[in-house]
Amino acid sequence: MAIPVKTPIARQSLVEATIDAIRELIENRVWKVGECIPREAELVEQFQVGRNTVREAIRVLSHSGMLEVRQGDGTYVRRELDPAETVNKLNRSGLRDHIELQCVLEAEAARFAARRRTPKDIAALKKAVDGRGEYSADGEIDEFLERDRNFHLAIAAASHNEALQALYAYFSSSIHAHTKSIFTDAELPEPSLADHVAVLDAIVAGDEDGAANAARNMLMPLIDKLDELLGNKTRSSAKWLSRIGATYWK
Repeated sequence: MAIPVKTPIARQSLVEATIDAIRELIENRVWKVGECIPREAELVEQFQVGRNTVREAIRVLSHSGMLEVRQGDGTYVRRELDPAETVNKLNRSGLRDHIELQCVLEAEAARFAARRRTPKDIAALKKAVDGRGEYSADGEIDEFLERDRNFHLAIAAASHNEALQALYAYFSSSIHAHTKSIFTDAELPEPSLADHVAVLDAIVAGDEDGAANAARNMLMPLIDKLDELLGNKTRSSAKWLSRIGATYWK
C-alpha cells in the first residue's frame, strides 16, 4: 500500500490528535471497512509521531471497535464510525438536541409498545405510571426522576426491540442532568402525569399512531419553549417530528 502524503500531527495532544487523524481517514473512506491500514512504521512516518503514540491510538480505536488488530496479520478497519466518539457527541450535545432526540425515541418506542405489548407489559406500565405520580417541587427531585425513568424504560421494554431498549437505556441515563433542569426551571413546561397517562392509554388500546402522537405531544411544548428561549425561528421541529410517524412507518 502506498504511503499517503505526510500529515504531521500538531503537538498539543499527540495521542488524541493521532486518533482524530485516523478517524478522519476512515470516515473519509481513505481507509475503507475491511481494509488493512498501513503498518506501524508507515503511520509513524505519515503522522510524524512516535511508535508509542501510534500504538496507543490504535489500542484506543481497537477498544472502541473502530479497528481490529489481527496478531501476525495487521490492523483492519472494522467500522466507518467510532462508537465511542458517537457516544461522546451525544453526551456533549445541548438540552434542546437531547429533548428532540428523546422525542423521536419516545414516539417510536410507544408505537412499538402499542403493537407488541403483553398483559405483563401493561401491568408493569400501570404500576410504573402510578409510582411516578405528579411532580411536586416539595419532593425529592432525584427520586422523582428515577420513578419517571422507570415508566419510560417500561415503554421501551414493551417495544420488545432489544436494540431500541439498549439505546434508550443508555440515552435515559446520560440525560439525567438535562432532565433535572427541566423540572427545576420555572420557564420550562415539564411533562405532566396526564401526558404520561395519555401515552399509557394509547398503548393499552393498541393504538400505534395514538401512542406515538401522545409521546410527541408530551415533549413538543418543551421543544417549542426552548426554541422560543433560544430565539430559534428557523427550525420547524413540530412539523418535522410529526411527519416521522406519518411517513416513515407507512
